Amino acid sequence: MAPVNIQNVQKRFGAIKVIHDISVEIADGEFVVLVGPSGCGKSTLLRMIAGLEEVSDGEIRIGAREVSNLPARDRNIAMVFQNYALYPHMTVADNMGFALKLKKVDPSDTAGRVGKAAAILGLEKLLDRYPRQLSGGQRQRVAMGRALVRDPQVFLFDEPLSNLDAKLRVQMRGEIKAMHQRIGTTTIYVTHDQIEAMTMADKIVVMHDGLVEQIGTPLDLYDRPVNLFVAGFIGSPAMNLIDGHVEEGVFRSSAGLSLPLPDGVSTSDIGGRDLVYGIRPEHIRAGGDGMQGKVDIAEGTGSEIYARIDCAGQPVSCLFRDRLNIRHGDNIVITVDRSSVHLFDKATGKRL
Repeated sequence: MAPVNIQNVQKRFGAIKVIHDISVEIADGEFVVLVGPSGCGKSTLLRMIAGLEEVSDGEIRIGAREVSNLPARDRNIAMVFQNYALYPHMTVADNMGFALKLKKVDPSDTAGRVGKAAAILGLEKLLDRYPRQLSGGQRQRVAMGRALVRDPQVFLFDEPLSNLDAKLRVQMRGEIKAMHQRIGTTTIYVTHDQIEAMTMADKIVVMHDGLVEQIGTPLDLYDRPVNLFVAGFIGSPAMNLIDGHVEEGVFRSSAGLSLPLPDGVSTSDIGGRDLVYGIRPEHIRAGGDGMQGKVDIAEGTGSEIYARIDCAGQPVSCLFRDRLNIRHGDNIVITVDRSSVHLFDKATGKRL
């Protein structure tokens, strides 16, 4: 295990800069997720940590060593890719132990490491099978086992669950997190799925257009997004973001909807400014003395109901935990939890 220190790292392809002066400190044993939309630079940053891409500027340290110019084989890392990349003619045991065989590790030591990794990942009964005889989730566990037997200082995961169906993704992300909790190796995990990030990470790095937008724990990002991008990206369903301004002690949207301000806001500081009002769907409840609206969409899942409500021409997404009997076209009253309201400066995008 080892900490990873990324300092002022940049990446250019010719004249095009794709990573802009990124600095991230990852503690020993921490599970850090790099998350962001496609093209934000998260996989490029991971590949630079792995030694698969050159660093244009800045430095990367793994433990006490500066590794920016070291080849991948000398960095003592192990990487799990989206593509399982298993050798079809080798058994599970041979696939997992192949890297050790190339290093001429003693066969008995290799067998011991493979057996230990197989026990951690629940692969003991599959060691004699070939990849074609395995399910997608089993193949992914073999790819993880191949990394695990190397006993690296750092694990790197590059969107390893993208090829799996929804149910298997949920199962596998639990297994990856459980594996990390058992062995405690520093882990850097790339995904575009913010649900994976929220459920797995000790710390999340939100990236956008080659920049770090915010670094923090999942609850930090959920409760205190620093700007509009993080607010809209973190959370499912996405936060309601409504343009408007403060007028006569309330927030008035461009559509004319009146919304309550959060407690403690000084209207003298923000009056007249163009603002964005943020409220998460789960922080809106049915009933109370709130806003009148008409149900546009209602989707029940059993445990909750997602609804889109038309309030004076302003669509508002809601997530109700109560069993409500609502359908398209119904009239409804909804009330905002003012303690969960966020206000953003529209010009800068920053949270007030």
